[in-house]
Amino acid sequence: MLKRFATLAILCVLVASAAAPQAAADPNADPPGIGEADAGPPPPDGAVPSGDPGILTAPDGWTLTVSARNETQLPVPPLTTALSSREYLVGGTFTGSVTGKGSGKLAGGVLETGYQIGCGINLLRLELFGGAGATPAFGPTFALTSLAVPVNGTIEVELSPGTVTIVTVDKKTFQHTDSRVTLTGVHVKIDGCVGQSFLRSYATLTSSTDSADDVVSYLGVTMAV
Repeated sequence: MLKRFATLAILCVLVASAAAPQAAADPNADPPGIGEADAGPPPPDGAVPSGDPGILTAPDGWTLTVSARNETQLPVPPLTTALSSREYLVGGTFTGSVTGKGSGKLAGGVLETGYQIGCGINLLRLELFGGAGATPAFGPTFALTSLAVPVNGTIEVELSPGTVTIVTVDKKTFQHTDSRVTLTGVHVKIDGCVGQSFLRSYATLTSSTDSADDVVSYLGVTMAV
């Protein structure tokens, strides 16, 4: 009788364990695969934020807007392998538009795009001044056993304060009210930079009428590279 009750108790425990619900999952967790699908593709290498658009309301009523999106700036090793060279792989889409109801007749314009590279210290000149002398050593039979050739000299480095180099990539002439320049995989490079360098994009929109030119610029976010 005792064995029968013990067996019955064990069966009840096993049935209760099998019927108990599993630990509840996190109700806020996404189903498998959903999070990855919603994340979208990863950003491209060297993706950087864009700056605020440049906006100008001209005296004759036209509104000029220049902006950028999808910008990339990726430092790459220079082909010269020189430590004083800076090279970047850049890209982005730059747009310009003229809207409103101005009094002057529009005659098209120009959208110029490029990059500004700032260098903390410029290398102007690097020279080695010195001389070489020979010190012979002779053995017991006066035979020459060794020859020491020391090199004595100094290195003169001439530096200058940092400068900003403007690299124009494209100038698009347009006849209507909208213009666009898209850059992909463009190399920009400067030489003689031994300090920290900074890079930012720029775009300048010029709109012309029969009697005036209006100019507005966009400046990208300055990146230390």
